[in-house]
Amino acid sequence: MGFTAVPLPPGNFTIGKKFAFEAGHRLPRLPHGHKCSRQHGHSYEVEVILTASALEDPGFVTDFGALAPFKSFLDTELDHHNLHEILPFEPTSERLAQFLAGWFVQNLQSEIPGRLVAVLVRETASSWARFDVVGQ
Repeated sequence: MGFTAVPLPPGNFTIGKKFAFEAGHRLPRLPHGHKCSRQHGHSYEVEVILTASALEDPGFVTDFGALAPFKSFLDTELDHHNLHEILPFEPTSERLAQFLAGWFVQNLQSEIPGRLVAVLVRETASSWARFDVVGQ
């Protein structure tokens, strides 16, 4: 049997791309003794997840290079900042994931093929938060 005989099932394609930035924050609404109420920092890892039912030439959901404006935003606006000083909300990973999804949809979604499914924000190797985009 040759490879041309392998049936290609219908379905969706999904890709992910990880980005990183360094930032500090504190969560002052936590109880006084909670360690996250004090200033601390993270090596954040952000993953965007995109999907499409058909591929663009040469066979991409989205060219990873087309995501460069998102990386640029992270580098210029969030990297090495105190997030609680620049964001209009308490910077938990959950809210940061939602905010980054909103930025992506507003500033990049219409420029690329594929549709944003989710944004995952990782604070540490063992903890993360994910925001799933609905109704887009």
